[in-house]
Amino acid sequence: MISYWLSQLQRPLPQHLLTRIAGWLAGIQVRWVKNSLIGLFSKAYAINWDEAVGNDKHAYASFNDFFTRALKPDARPLPDSNGLVSPCDGTLSEYGPVTQGRLLQAKGIHYPLQYLLGCEKNASELFDNGEFFTIYLAPKDYHRLHMPLSGTLTRCTHIPGRLFSVSPATANHLPDLFCRNERVVCWFEDEHRQPFVMVLVGAMMVGSMQTVWHGRFKHRTRQAAMDIPLPVAPVTLQRGAEMGRFLMGSTVIVVTSRDLPGINTSDLKLSKIKLHARLD
Repeated sequence: MISYWLSQLQRPLPQHLLTRIAGWLAGIQVRWVKNSLIGLFSKAYAINWDEAVGNDKHAYASFNDFFTRALKPDARPLPDSNGLVSPCDGTLSEYGPVTQGRLLQAKGIHYPLQYLLGCEKNASELFDNGEFFTIYLAPKDYHRLHMPLSGTLTRCTHIPGRLFSVSPATANHLPDLFCRNERVVCWFEDEHRQPFVMVLVGAMMVGSMQTVWHGRFKHRTRQAAMDIPLPVAPVTLQRGAEMGRFLMGSTVIVVTSRDLPGINTSDLKLSKIKLHARLD
């Protein structure tokens, strides 16, 4: 009951204003301010500094730089097989089939894939009988996103929206949560032209989202989806390569067509998983 009321109390909040303030604080490079923020966060969330390329917390230019810190090359080894892998550290909150164009958000709550992707109906139908998985990134998690499969970028859409929390507690009580929030939808094709998408979902206090080919996406209040022009040179990223990052915690949703590898591991729901963990 408490989680329900906490989810409802987010409705009247000035979500974008609070998020802009958080983003401003996270970008401050004044030494004592950013060191204090990094120190408090590191202690509160027991950050594992042994995994980070830079383990001197005072060497980061800002809290944002610390928050999106890189991992050592051997921290998350990539499996030798060619199957599906986790694109990030986080909690696997839901996974399963795309059933009649709908995905499972939480127990008893489904939402339409077409609205999530902000696309034409025939485009969303490419994923009929495919599979999806949703990973929630908590504040302490590694916040760079990597490719679950090798693919070439075919479309990128920025969809403005609300900035509700995407924590499991909110997902359990707020229908169509991922369709309401701001998101960046990245469409890819594998070498056999089979489609898959990665959806970066924004949230309250997420300073911004960014991809390696576009950079940072600025929050927009205009409520219309906007296709982002693709680079002149094709963007092809190998499985395991970095594709983007979140500035603060959020959620990524991956949807694959029926001819691509899907989740084939039991009892993973609500489990912590690591970047590059096998999911096939």
